[in-house]
Amino acid sequence: MQSVLIVGAGKGGSAMLRMLMHSEMFLVKRIVDIREDAPGLKFATTLGIDTGVKWQDYLSDDLDIIIEATGSDEVFQAIRGAKGKKTVLVPGSVASIFARLVEKHEALISKLQQESHKRDLIFNNLHDGLIGIDSAGIINFYNKSAEKIVGVRKKEALHKHILETIPSSRLPNVLHSKRVEKNSELLLENGKRVISTRSPIIDEDGNVLGAFSVFKDITEVMNLAEEVTNLKEIQSMLESIIQSSDDAISVVDEFGRGLMINRAYSRLTGLKEEQVVGKPATADISEGESMHMKVLETRRAVRGVKMKVGPSKREVIVNVAPVIVDGKLKGSVGVIHDVSEIQNLTNELNRARQIIRTLEAKYSFDDIIGSSEEMRLAVEQAKLGARTPATVLLRGESGTGKELFAHAIHNGSERKYNKFIRVNCAAISETLLESELFGYEEGAFSGAKHGGKKGLFEEANNGSIFLDEIGELSANTQAKLLRVLQEGEIVRVGGTKPISINVRVIAATNVNLEKGIVEGTFREDLYYRLNRMPIHIPSLRKRKEDIPSLCNHLIQKINQDYGRTIEGLTEGAITYLMKYDWPGNVRELENILGRAIIFMNNHELYIDLSHIPDLNTKNEEDIKEETEMFIPENRNLTEMLESYEEGIIKKTLSKNNGNKTKTAKELGVSIRNLYYKMQKYEIE
Repeated sequence: MQSVLIVGAGKGGSAMLRMLMHSEMFLVKRIVDIREDAPGLKFATTLGIDTGVKWQDYLSDDLDIIIEATGSDEVFQAIRGAKGKKTVLVPGSVASIFARLVEKHEALISKLQQESHKRDLIFNNLHDGLIGIDSAGIINFYNKSAEKIVGVRKKEALHKHILETIPSSRLPNVLHSKRVEKNSELLLENGKRVISTRSPIIDEDGNVLGAFSVFKDITEVMNLAEEVTNLKEIQSMLESIIQSSDDAISVVDEFGRGLMINRAYSRLTGLKEEQVVGKPATADISEGESMHMKVLETRRAVRGVKMKVGPSKREVIVNVAPVIVDGKLKGSVGVIHDVSEIQNLTNELNRARQIIRTLEAKYSFDDIIGSSEEMRLAVEQAKLGARTPATVLLRGESGTGKELFAHAIHNGSERKYNKFIRVNCAAISETLLESELFGYEEGAFSGAKHGGKKGLFEEANNGSIFLDEIGELSANTQAKLLRVLQEGEIVRVGGTKPISINVRVIAATNVNLEKGIVEGTFREDLYYRLNRMPIHIPSLRKRKEDIPSLCNHLIQKINQDYGRTIEGLTEGAITYLMKYDWPGNVRELENILGRAIIFMNNHELYIDLSHIPDLNTKNEEDIKEETEMFIPENRNLTEMLESYEEGIIKKTLSKNNGNKTKTAKELGVSIRNLYYKMQKYEIE
């Protein structure tokens, strides 16, 4: 633990003190200031830290760090001359910058609290009940409408398990399945019937943070729809009930003509009674088909259908039930639920989370799946690389997870709170790559922006940059990258002034760089700089014992993407997958599992041999049939050649399971040329 003396207890010193108190790496021994009423001294006293007036009294050889936070150059120079040789002196400018950052951080927290308060106001004014639970099933949100519908007061429900308040709740099932349950009916203990939508809250790493339920009391409306015997006899009673409801309700006859709407319906859709009553059931729909007409055709209720209604195209969820009297269909009743406000709040939250995530790498070492000896060795090497500032070179076949390792190395390093920039060196044309990496000055070339532009190395300053497919760099770009690694500086295109940068380079390649050195396409001096800490990521065929655990992880990911609940694979399916050599590695395995799940029936829970596509090479007859040429009419030679070229690229990519390097080699073109053609023909 590093011992620290802070000189100056103003804003900067106070900010540094607050920061260091949260770190286990530093021990603040004393803070001093000539002003006895300095805020930092008072704060230190509350923390039990010694304070003083003269810094000269506290210099000692056991001090590791002195932070000069007065902002005075005279004080800084005096301390500099008096401190021990082993003591590190941090200038006041650092404290000043940090103070501003702390103020900004506190302002952001205040703004977040205000937004949270606004959210609570909105949720508590919703007519729908809203209950949220954490990952342990404990209620952490419970709005006023939920209190009214469930019949349990908020203070009696909060911080208790959901099943203590609502024993029939399915929110624990949602936590377990991680699957949304839309518009299902539930009978509460107080006799009320509700229609509820439940959804898990999952972070971007796939962890379940909790779940929430939005529900509506439909007791009166549904009882009316199920028990009505004669629309004409009870029309006045029905109208009174409907008009008193805050939910938008519409009723049509057996021919689909509007009979009745309530005031809430007019407020929601913006349509007046004369625009709906006596008109076809489609009169209020701006997008989607009429659920009234569907119910009249099928005589079955529909629930939870999304559509847009009215001239303002309001987004709603529609529940419609048929009205049957003495076995004869007499019409249908619809309840419309407005979800636009919740969707807007959700969209804002997602946008905010996306902005935050752009500053971070997405994966950590916990996301790397594999217990084989080869994989454990690669992970241990990567963890060692994360703790050092050395350049890391990730080597391995396409689809083995090199980018996943790059994310994990950044997140495991001291740079994890700074930017992580990813660059595919083969996906950017050679003419643009240099200006993208190193930036350019104004007027450097035709079309250059006014004032120039920062390059990706400058954007990644104090963070990490991941250079994928490093073997595809041109000779000129290789020379500039070598300067970055040797001198820690870059020169913009069209510029002459070097710019110092502090960037950790993580490179990756699936080609033989040593062969490139022999052939003269890759610089030997750059190779030795990049290859300082090589990490070889094993191919899937060399760690087949990891296939079962990889399959379980990938199935959970695909379940979330496709809304499925597949639980795993049968023994026969696992045995079959273990026999295959997986030239496309983990990426190919994910592709095979995804294809299998897509074609599975909804009631099937385990992937069997019958679901897995044939992993053998196609026979000659299939290849001949696929490559038969069809010559269309009214197309010139250039168009026909481009069409044929596009088809060949697609077939070769499919054959190689999306492996672009292997495809480029098979077609006899460079990887950069393949990327260009894929972009030209819009091939994903």
